[in-house]
Amino acid sequence: MRSVNASIITIGDELLIGQTIDTNSAFIAQELNKIGVWVKRRVAVGDVPDDIWQALDEESKDSDVIIITGGLGPTADDITKPLLCKYFDGKLVVNEDVLNHVKYLFEQVYRRPGLMLERNLKQAEVPDVCTVLHNARGTAPGMLFHKKGKAFISLPGVPHEMKGLITDQVVPRLLKEFDMPVILHRTAFTSGLGESMIAEHIKEFETALPAYIKLAYLPGYGMVKLRLTATGDNKELLEKELNDRFEQLKVLVQDVLVTDTDEGLEVVVGKILKDKGKTMGTAESCTGGYIAHLITSVAGSSAYYNGSVVSYANKVKEDILDVEHNTLLSAGAVSEETVIQMVKGAIEKLHVDYAVATSGIMGPDGGSPEKPVGTVWIAAGNKVKITAKQFHFRFDRERNIRQTAHTALDVLRKFILTNS
Repeated sequence: MRSVNASIITIGDELLIGQTIDTNSAFIAQELNKIGVWVKRRVAVGDVPDDIWQALDEESKDSDVIIITGGLGPTADDITKPLLCKYFDGKLVVNEDVLNHVKYLFEQVYRRPGLMLERNLKQAEVPDVCTVLHNARGTAPGMLFHKKGKAFISLPGVPHEMKGLITDQVVPRLLKEFDMPVILHRTAFTSGLGESMIAEHIKEFETALPAYIKLAYLPGYGMVKLRLTATGDNKELLEKELNDRFEQLKVLVQDVLVTDTDEGLEVVVGKILKDKGKTMGTAESCTGGYIAHLITSVAGSSAYYNGSVVSYANKVKEDILDVEHNTLLSAGAVSEETVIQMVKGAIEKLHVDYAVATSGIMGPDGGSPEKPVGTVWIAAGNKVKITAKQFHFRFDRERNIRQTAHTALDVLRKFILTNS
């Protein structure tokens, strides 16, 4: 079976200096993988013609498909289009369809006053050796080139536009052009054991896997995803084999299994609540609303999520959540007593069946010998019972916040399952 490999080249100085986070590559890789294209490399280069040229040469040695994003805008630092024109021995010409689309966007959609700038009209210029890919969401068209049996696809760097082109133009064309292998995944999401402990526990299972099924460990915030990937050319047989192996894996990790689907804890908790017809709320101090953000990022979360009290200040804990003043004085904001009272207050004020509360010291300052940076108390409960647990995280502020939020969701998940 011959595989179809791809490389993704992202262009822009902003990517190299960390000013912009590259989310395009992740989306492209996911969509290519769905149709059987294996992404072999992801490369970021700056706005330097020689570096882009070299990347095109290097990636086309090993990959059948080379996807380039970025550098297609109307300003002087957008150098991708003229460089590709030179790379493929073409010349820039005005494409009437693109020109009409650009005019339509400015006159009918954007409705910007005044005449269109010449630089905007130049978006309609494309190399005469490419196939134009219609960009319904913007002015910069996608471009498809061929050279020595390889497909080169240039896309705008704006994520919204790139995604539309991948879905509407790139994927359908690749499916017609290449005989795709089958690539299948199954993912188990675990909590409670570290990566090395799980690996030791399932080492015999991993050793017995056939060559065409690979196991990957993907550690996260207190969680480990176990992904089985199978490749072949017979989808029916491959799917059966993969499912059988995945069932074996699930039995081995059943004590720490959260879900057998590649989804986040915010989705898992939401499904549990929806299935039980229950509601929840959050009382957040150190996480500053991040748990609420995770939950509400899931479509349909209004069916089970009522809201949050971000009680960052002690006065808010007292006035809104009814945490006792003496508790804050004697035990402190970061304590078992405080988070338990925060849960009680959230259940009453938010009118929910379950609530989870967090209070901790995220750093880099604020710690003490008794309560060092990374000390966190998390509580979850309902009207009948509340449980609380102390955690000690050891990361920087941002990761401590994320770790606390994901841990809190897992604490809530376990509480709901054992106290329905």
